[in-house]
Amino acid sequence: MKVALISARKAGMVSCHDCHLLSRMPKISGQQVAHCPRCGVVLHQRKPNSIMRTWALVITAMIFYVPANVLPMTVTSALGTTQADTIMSGVIYFIHSGSWEIALVVFVASIFIPFLKFIIIIYLLLSVQFKSIKRPRDRTILYRITGAVGRWSMVDIFVVTILIALVQLGFLANIAAGPAAIYFATMVVITMVAAESFDPRLIWDVVDEKHE
Repeated sequence: MKVALISARKAGMVSCHDCHLLSRMPKISGQQVAHCPRCGVVLHQRKPNSIMRTWALVITAMIFYVPANVLPMTVTSALGTTQADTIMSGVIYFIHSGSWEIALVVFVASIFIPFLKFIIIIYLLLSVQFKSIKRPRDRTILYRITGAVGRWSMVDIFVVTILIALVQLGFLANIAAGPAAIYFATMVVITMVAAESFDPRLIWDVVDEKHE
């Protein structure tokens, strides 16, 4: 015996974005808005302007991604000489010094993961806009992955912070953060906000529309 599945939206229910309380959507008219009975936040069946807001954020993050990888991340001064290193040159340095593990961590966290998040978010946006019904469960898992791994992109900033704190030897050696650090941190934060702005329930809305 098959059980008919019905979404919370069709059942007149709505989930609070803040406290995640599932409650019945009250009937409202005109300019009135519904509020969560537990935390008082304004309720929405879906995140308002989710697609447009996510597009704007991901494009902005991609713009910041360029100077974050082109400009120096660290500026090292030692015995009167100054050397500026980008993220990639730092990875190459660790490889040449035999520290493959550190090079791999920095490359994955600072270069590969942000780029992968761009690809995943853009893919999810396009799949919703083109009303794709293929593999909605897998796309939902992809969305969860973007939220889980996004914070690890800050590893490079943490490494720079630790180096700045440890290597302050006056004239002998100093390490300072380069201009790329600001662009990189901004890019990571914007990417995380972009992932939060996307509403994964839109994936399943398209599937429900196709099956009706």
